[in-house]
Amino acid sequence: MHLQLVFHVLSVLVMALAAAMLTALPFSFYFRDGAHLAILVSALLSGGTGASVYFLTRVKGPVEQDLRPREGFAVVALGWLVAAAFGSLPFLLSGAIPAVTDAFFETMSGFTTTGATILKEIEQLPHSILYWRSLTHWLGGMGIVVLSIAILPFLGVGGMQMFKAEAPGPVADKLTPRIAETAKILWGVYVLFSALETGLLMLGGMNFFEALCHTFGTMATGGFSTRNASIGAYGSAFIDYVVVLFMILAGANFSLHYRFMKGDWRAYWRNAEFKFYLSLLGLATLLIAWDVLRHQPVSTGLGFRQALFQATSIMTTTGYGTADYEQWSSSSQYILFTLMFIGGCAGSTGGGMKVIRLLVLLKIVFAEIKRLIHPRAVVPVQVGRRPVPPDVLTHVMGFFVLYILLFATAVWIMAALGLDLISALGSVAACLGNIGPGLGSVGPTDNYAHIPLLGKWVLFWMMLLGRLEIFTVVILFTRAFWEK
Repeated sequence: MHLQLVFHVLSVLVMALAAAMLTALPFSFYFRDGAHLAILVSALLSGGTGASVYFLTRVKGPVEQDLRPREGFAVVALGWLVAAAFGSLPFLLSGAIPAVTDAFFETMSGFTTTGATILKEIEQLPHSILYWRSLTHWLGGMGIVVLSIAILPFLGVGGMQMFKAEAPGPVADKLTPRIAETAKILWGVYVLFSALETGLLMLGGMNFFEALCHTFGTMATGGFSTRNASIGAYGSAFIDYVVVLFMILAGANFSLHYRFMKGDWRAYWRNAEFKFYLSLLGLATLLIAWDVLRHQPVSTGLGFRQALFQATSIMTTTGYGTADYEQWSSSSQYILFTLMFIGGCAGSTGGGMKVIRLLVLLKIVFAEIKRLIHPRAVVPVQVGRRPVPPDVLTHVMGFFVLYILLFATAVWIMAALGLDLISALGSVAACLGNIGPGLGSVGPTDNYAHIPLLGKWVLFWMMLLGRLEIFTVVILFTRAFWEK
């Protein structure tokens, strides 16, 4: 393990975070919220630490030639931990979140685009701190897209491997031959969508600050809002549908957006995962809308809008809310709970197990049924009319088993700490799937402040494991990883 190189790369990340913190200063001065000193000190501490480590760990030769898969795993996993540590400084130094555990929890929730919060009165926080809170979403979301498309395939993990079963599969060398160029392309798409959504939300009545913060939460599928009532505080059909549109885009594979913009007009409809993604979302919306209209005293238009918004918000793992779905029937809550496990597409900012993995699992089940009926038949597992490689099938099944085992273990721990079963299930599903609001005492109108100290650290790790595709983190705890 070339630890010097690992720390060198991490130092660049810390310096980039310091620069990002400084972008909160104009909001602090404009709103005169008094948090400018805390932000400046946080940026100086982060930048100073990053610069010191950078010069102490300089290596000879290009970094790309020395960064092996082992170092890559370490950089990916440790990068989010380092980001959470330094990213929590503005919360701590401003006094917005004085407890270290709570500050770490909120920051990890931001960078992993989970959106689970310990804050009870969001609107009382300084504007610049709310901006930084939302910015952690936006930075983390783009980081995930770059990792999943440009880096994780080289390391042999991640949902993007599933796309090797399709053509043209958006693996790293299919967009551009170099990771840096791929990252620039993805950043361009991400920034373009963010600018479009910000403008549309302002047309809908939000001011620039609110539009920007909610755009950060939408494009990263994070869900941090500047309002206690989330998107529902605005009561606007226009805003609801704008957010729904961009949640759907954020939950889709970003390489498809790039291909579409390059003139491949049928890129979406040739992609099996995207079609399955929209089908699941459409079915969930119709079932919930039918249920809501039967049991809730709302108009047809509002009932459908609420169903569409909440189904999209949960499936894309955004976590914004326009209705208290815990007031809906058990069947609608069950559908939303199921969507928490599915998540968005591979190569998106969404969390969860990913749509492509569910699609491959279903294909495996159907293939096994055919083999039982026709024992001598050769029944390949196919996605998009192309066979899925055996190593991908193994990865999907291994990931699914590990995901369920982690979920079950964490639920037991949360229940042992005193949470009721619904709250334990909801909190773990919401954090492991990077959704934010869950069920029970962590529902859409609640928060995570009441979770016991140990429980917050358990959920902290669930957020990280879910965001980094589990294997990327788990491998750090194996003896073989650290052996020479």
